[in-house]
Amino acid sequence: MDRCPLCKSKDNRWLVADTKRDYFRCLHCALIYADPTTHLTSFQEKSVYDQHRNNPDDASYRQFLGRLATPLVTRLPSPPLLGLDFGSGPGPTLSVMLAEMGYTMTIYDPYFAAQPAALDGQYDFVTCTEAIEHFYQPAKEWGLLLRLVKPGGWIGIMTKLVTDTDAFGHWYYKNDPTHVSFFSHDTFCFLAQRDGLEVEFVGNDVILLRKPQ
Repeated sequence: MDRCPLCKSKDNRWLVADTKRDYFRCLHCALIYADPTTHLTSFQEKSVYDQHRNNPDDASYRQFLGRLATPLVTRLPSPPLLGLDFGSGPGPTLSVMLAEMGYTMTIYDPYFAAQPAALDGQYDFVTCTEAIEHFYQPAKEWGLLLRLVKPGGWIGIMTKLVTDTDAFGHWYYKNDPTHVSFFSHDTFCFLAQRDGLEVEFVGNDVILLRKPQ
């Protein structure tokens, strides 16, 4: 591959292949990414998402999202604040939970809530749960997240992190055909240093980043 889709470095190498895709690792930012020629079409991708059964009335799903919501709100000033749930999916739930806490929420999803106006403003915080691994153009989409959050605001991300490059070939998380960009602790530390962000890791799959004032 010529360039990393996140940092645009040419310092990347083939890592491993399975029966469907090749995967590459950037030696500069540590992103692992699937061969872009194997990305699903928009129709194929949406057909996978249509099978998701996310529901704000599902207590277990709320508990799952609480792994991000709980530590995030402890760092936010008291409402009212404006928040955006980016990649809200077919059954927006995190936005409902945060609205119940008093925050004013907007949602955006390229398939289920394609509201361009939602991307025009800036927010006190932006959440992105189980979505960043779907980014086909992570440099562009990461730049969008940075632009959407106000100075001093927070970006809250939930994604499974690569913890063992040698074991990546056997990792279940890569087997979802819509998962194409795989981040690690090192990747987020790289982004934080490059973009001047504060970064905190909460548990195994929650990353909180604060934009400088």
